[in-house]
Amino acid sequence: PDLAVVTAANSKLWLAIEIVSPSNKDQADHRESFVSKVASLLNKGICVTIVDIVSTMNFNLYAELMHMVQGVDPALGDRPPPMYAVTLRTRYENRVKMMDNWYHPLAIGQPLPTLPIWLRESFAVSLELESTYEETCKTLRIR
Repeated sequence: PDLAVVTAANSKLWLAIEIVSPSNKDQADHRESFVSKVASLLNKGICVTIVDIVSTMNFNLYAELMHMVQGVDPALGDRPPPMYAVTLRTRYENRVKMMDNWYHPLAIGQPLPTLPIWLRESFAVSLELESTYEETCKTLRIR
C-alpha cells in the first residue's frame, strides 16, 4: 500500500509512504520489486518513508535497498531486524548527490518513532507513528 502526498501548486510528488505487507517480503522477486520501486522514487528526488512491521519474515528491505544503491548505514549492523521504520531522501550538496536517512529498528511492545517527512526540498514535518497508531486503534476500537 502507498500513500502519496502531492502538492497542489505544481503537482510534483514529494513524498511516498510505503507500508510493507507480507507479500512484499514473501518471495525474492517481490522483495526486488519493492526495493527497485523505492530506489526509483529516491532517484527522482522523492522522499520515501518505509514502515515495516512484518515480523514473520526475516528480511530487511531497507538493508536490501542500501545494498542495491551501494549505500551504507552503520545503524543496520550485521543482522538487521525484520521490523523497522525509515525515512530516506536524496539531495544535492555542492553538486554531489547525497542520501539522508533516519532509520529506527522496531520491537514489539516498544513505542513507534517519530520520523521527518519532507514535503519540499527544504520543508519537513514530523510523522508521529506512535500517536497515529494509538489514534487509529481508538477510532477502530481495537484496544
